[in-house]
Amino acid sequence: MKEIDGERIEKAVREIILALGDDPEREGLVETPARVANMYNEVFQGMCYSNEEIARMFDKCFTEDTNDLVLIKGIECFSHCEHHLALMYNMTVSVAYIPDGKVIGLSKVARIADMVCKRLQLQERIGNDIADILTMILGTEDVAVFVKAEHSCMTARGIRARGARTVTHTLRGIFQTDKELRGEIFTMLDD
Repeated sequence: MKEIDGERIEKAVREIILALGDDPEREGLVETPARVANMYNEVFQGMCYSNEEIARMFDKCFTEDTNDLVLIKGIECFSHCEHHLALMYNMTVSVAYIPDGKVIGLSKVARIADMVCKRLQLQERIGNDIADILTMILGTEDVAVFVKAEHSCMTARGIRARGARTVTHTLRGIFQTDKELRGEIFTMLDD
């Protein structure tokens, strides 16, 4: 496990305040570098762990002889894009899988999504990271991850396309090859 360097973040934030032309010693800003470092320690916690470490952390499965579709939809998350360090918000992650002798505790899926999102990310990578981790834990390639999000680098700056949402799908195993199953999933996601 890696650690986030809070002291270095504090120094960098102080420099940013100076670069913006403000006084880091004024009353409203004097504690801002420490507050930002604490916030970064929380919101970027996922950067301290590899996908393999996250898989080990949340490998809480139950033996179950079923191959019924499992869908967990609407997991609310947020992340930060690696291009602008801008917030990805109004994000929902949905995960589907076909068990191969094991099922995972449902809350663990939400925890995995949360941990993956707590990194500097690309939305496309979020789906792949979650799918990789679930494949490691469940031992099945039959995993699909759906991510919808608004990106403040698009909505609050630049083009300012408020309300624009980016949708990504990571489809593995049977979800890539079975068009009927894929259609069923998309219908279930729209409910």
